[in-house]
Amino acid sequence: MIAAPKFPPFNPPRRILMGPGPSDVYPEVLAAQSKPTVGHLDPLFVGMMDELKALIQYAFQTENEVTVAVSAPGSAGMETCFVNLVEPGDKVVVCRNGVFGERMRQNVERCGGEVAMVDNEWGEPVDLAEVEVALHANPDAKFLAFVHAETSTGALSDAKGLCALARAHNCLTIVDAVTSLGGVELRVDEWGIDAIYSGSQKCLSCVPGLSPVSFSPAAVEKIKARKTPVQSWFLDQTLVMGYWNGDGKRSYHHTAPVNALYALHESLRLLANEGLENAWARHSEMHELLKAGLEKLGLEFVVEEASRLPQLNAVYIPNGVDDGAVRKQLLEQYNLEIGAGLGALAGKAWRIGLMGFGARRENIALCLRALEDVLN
Repeated sequence: MIAAPKFPPFNPPRRILMGPGPSDVYPEVLAAQSKPTVGHLDPLFVGMMDELKALIQYAFQTENEVTVAVSAPGSAGMETCFVNLVEPGDKVVVCRNGVFGERMRQNVERCGGEVAMVDNEWGEPVDLAEVEVALHANPDAKFLAFVHAETSTGALSDAKGLCALARAHNCLTIVDAVTSLGGVELRVDEWGIDAIYSGSQKCLSCVPGLSPVSFSPAAVEKIKARKTPVQSWFLDQTLVMGYWNGDGKRSYHHTAPVNALYALHESLRLLANEGLENAWARHSEMHELLKAGLEKLGLEFVVEEASRLPQLNAVYIPNGVDDGAVRKQLLEQYNLEIGAGLGALAGKAWRIGLMGFGARRENIALCLRALEDVLN
């Protein structure tokens, strides 16, 4: 018999999380997650699910009936949208201006779909003119897929304009809002977004591991009209709908992460209490403070100001500076985490997050003071 391992309890330090996610979690959210567990079909839990659905609808600004929290992280939210909507042979125009646009392409191919790519440079937003050219060149396209807030670069694309283009070409839209939800303006119904997914660990400042998603009535009709089964049983929304419907009756699908959903309920309740527009304004105000300080340190932003995400600030690493050594020193001396570059920006940029509970003056002051110390 294998001997039982003996370890002390795990007691992590209190870090200041200013990377690309996870963000600092609200104390109220951590407290909510520690409440007593109830059964996932308990009437009290079902009532909480109804509230959670309404809170997700508020955050997305949608009345979509099919609005749920996927019991897995944002990557599963992405897969939920693609595997439910894209069938073998369906053509999808995919916009790629960073890591997560590339992941969209991979999802389409795994679904057996055909990809028409629109590429923009890393650090640039999706170019609407290039998308329009691609849609004209691919009149048989059924979907337009793009990342609203590209986490790998800090670039914000014009979701409203892209959705208008898609509608003009009879395409449904699939939108990555993992980093944008709660941090910048996002209006699902008004902009005509058909399928959207996000994550709990960014501007919602919840624990990682959940993905809010929402499908428009047109997207739901597409799912119901499928000629082939959804390739994932767990993510099949025709099955999940029976668990998340709003009539008080729940059919068993899977054992929901009860305590994590308590946490998401609390984080979205805090967002609703603050008000979406107030939250958007707070992220913008904190970005301006951080921006001024970073520029005083001589750091240059990757993204032009007009397309810059307030909650994800990518800056170039100065020549001669050791990326890993700086981040290690920040972590060990200041308990401060900032993010490394991804993909084409690996070793060339840092990603500094101002998300949710982390978008606070004291965090900015610490970050700037620590960077100044370490860089000098």
